[in-house]
Amino acid sequence: GAYDPATVERGWYAWWRAQGVFEPQARPRAALHGDRPSERFSMLLPPPNVTGKLHIGHALTVALEDTMARWHRMLGREVMWLPGLDHAGIATQMVVEKKLQRERGLTRHDLGREAFVAEVW
Repeated sequence: GAYDPATVERGWYAWWRAQGVFEPQARPRAALHGDRPSERFSMLLPPPNVTGKLHIGHALTVALEDTMARWHRMLGREVMWLPGLDHAGIATQMVVEKKLQRERGLTRHDLGREAFVAEVW
């Protein structure tokens, strides 16, 4: 039959959790690079844009971030790759502005700042 990731990975995920593979463990850098103490590396993972239309640029970004996270982990650093804040504020604003114009014939200026922000949220 066809590969069923839900079935296969369910068992692996339980094993990974039991082994603590998602728990960053500081390794003394002395073991790898002299006598310097273990360091930390962190970066934010931005969410996809509000349009929901993913493209090759998103894939490239995630691939590069994954590479950096893994590289720093291999260097013995504690790595935190954390979901971040919306980087698509301009795209969000444009989608909401177009919707306002289309549905109600209004601009963000017609609403004012507070009402527009409430509309976005």
